[in-house]
Amino acid sequence: MRDRTAAAVVIGNEILSGKVTETNAAFLAKELRALGVALRRIVVIPDEVDAIAAAIRELHPAHDVLFTSGGVGPTHDDVTIAGVAQGLGRRVIRHPALEQMIRELSGERLNDARLKMAEVPDGAELVLDGNLRFPTIRVENIYILPGIPELFREKFLAMKDHFAADPYYLRVIYTRALESAIAGYLNATLAAFPELLLGSYPTIGDPEYQVRLTLESKDEQYVTRAFEHLLAQLGPEIVVRTE
Repeated sequence: MRDRTAAAVVIGNEILSGKVTETNAAFLAKELRALGVALRRIVVIPDEVDAIAAAIRELHPAHDVLFTSGGVGPTHDDVTIAGVAQGLGRRVIRHPALEQMIRELSGERLNDARLKMAEVPDGAELVLDGNLRFPTIRVENIYILPGIPELFREKFLAMKDHFAADPYYLRVIYTRALESAIAGYLNATLAAFPELLLGSYPTIGDPEYQVRLTLESKDEQYVTRAFEHLLAQLGPEIVVRTE
């Protein structure tokens, strides 16, 4: 089975200060899961070159793909390119094709701030997918994405098929019992199916159920057997419904 791991570096003082509510990581996690990709780490760091470089050095070699969010605009605090370059031990250069694109789009409005957006880590490639006006910068296994949620989503969705691996198979059980009442059944299921990804999510105030259980695996038969095993333990008096 094809397995693929990912990590995300969310960059921005505005996130850490609470001025902006971060949504890109949640979107990315959901989309990657649907593609069969395991998002293993999400790191939120300030707009600091050294902090970005340190995150890149740690996460880049440990994952199949790494996404960054934020810090790629024309202003003083947009230092993601410099941080990624430093983390990889590369220079920052102007990409000729990107510079030409910016010159054509800017016309008489061209200035140094706009040209800053043509800067990339040396050796970076431009990813053009769909009808995007502006390409995504990729260097090695790192995809550098904007922090604006609408742009982040647009860019990711345009190229998401590049990241697909074997899918996860998911079954869900809703129970009317508390976690404390069913913990033994969950432990017994994991003992019988140690490779199962088993999640238990209590709810408060929902009139229909107390706990939502999720069972996942990339082996469809494996998750089906685990699902049937857990259902048999819980019994119809506990199970509200399944998916």
